[in-house]
Amino acid sequence: MNSLTKILRAGRLASLAAALVVSPAVPSALAAPGPAPAAAPSADVERAVAALRAISSMRADFVQTDRNGQRLTGTLTLQRPGKIRFQYQPGVPLLIVSDGAALTVIDYEVRQVSRWPIRNSPLGALLNPDKDVARYARLLPTTNPDVLSLEIKDPRHPEYGTLTLIMVRKPGAPGGLQLDSWVALDSQNQRTTIRLSNQQYGVPVPANMFRYNDPRPQIRH
Repeated sequence: MNSLTKILRAGRLASLAAALVVSPAVPSALAAPGPAPAAAPSADVERAVAALRAISSMRADFVQTDRNGQRLTGTLTLQRPGKIRFQYQPGVPLLIVSDGAALTVIDYEVRQVSRWPIRNSPLGALLNPDKDVARYARLLPTTNPDVLSLEIKDPRHPEYGTLTLIMVRKPGAPGGLQLDSWVALDSQNQRTTIRLSNQQYGVPVPANMFRYNDPRPQIRH
């Protein structure tokens, strides 16, 4: 693989990874304020949010799919408050981590590191401990009474995108609801889907799980 092909390949993979965590910036003058959020979330919304908050730590396998059908697999590790790691399949030179304050996308092939505040990401609804998720969430109809579909969108900040969480009733999961999958939709309608399997809750998480090796050349003074 020549250097140009590597750069193009890495760029496509990085774009797929970035779509998972980043909403492209929208100038505030163009961001419509939207209607005020609903004042009284339903009991199911409250139950779903409580189940999310009850996850102290989780490890799961994931399949990530973009709107063009490109798929990546890997292992997800989550720890509250605000920490997550997407460890991609062997051969994919990408890593996504959140240290509780910012989401970082590391592209080892082109030695690039990009960081965004959690609050500017669709995943902020899942990770940001300061976000009042219930205030901006609404239930979407499903055909299965054991499945909850929760759409989370801040009408005052459409540039943050929309996160739709799918949760399945399961007695052994925190709060009786298992996080099954989610769809992140950014402000430019770029859609990324994450499907989880083999969820394990309350797992021990090493202290260095949410750190990364910086691939950028170090400048010596």
